[in-house]
Amino acid sequence: MTEPNTKPAWVDHVTRIRDHKDETAFAELFAHFAPRVKSFLMRGGGDATIAEECTQEVMATLWQKAHLFDPSRASVSTWVFTVARNKKIDHLRKQKRPEPEDLPWGPEVEPEQSDVLVMQQETEALGRALSELPEKQRDLVEKAYFGDMSHTEIAEVTGLPLGTIKSRIRLALDRLRHAMK
Repeated sequence: MTEPNTKPAWVDHVTRIRDHKDETAFAELFAHFAPRVKSFLMRGGGDATIAEECTQEVMATLWQKAHLFDPSRASVSTWVFTVARNKKIDHLRKQKRPEPEDLPWGPEVEPEQSDVLVMQQETEALGRALSELPEKQRDLVEKAYFGDMSHTEIAEVTGLPLGTIKSRIRLALDRLRHAMK
């Protein structure tokens, strides 16, 4: 048998998990990677509780999504630590969202008439600036900001490469920024 720290052994473990839901292979992967993932997350500034929680999620993902691992694209450790990084980012995003009890209730204060007028003028200027964008850029901005689609979702819908989408949106936002000055 191959040494457990070499790439082929870990690929074999993931393959056994994917094909046979091999609990022994998973237990060995868990024993090796869980402490390393927790340490990685804690070095990134997380506390022990959050790191432990994210580590559990990472390992559950490894079990549930072993079929997504592609050894031609990355090593098992790269895949595991990428999943860990993404779980940490997801956790941080959730922390920044306001809880329902933090949201204000009741009627909002009426804005000043001068503020309403300024907002209307800015909205009209933004509408004109959007209409002056090249169609390819405008379409992507509308999908991203009005359609609330992620760049990846836009890529799936349009068939465009992700880099192209990001570049066009960045160019469009630069044009809008200049138009709004």
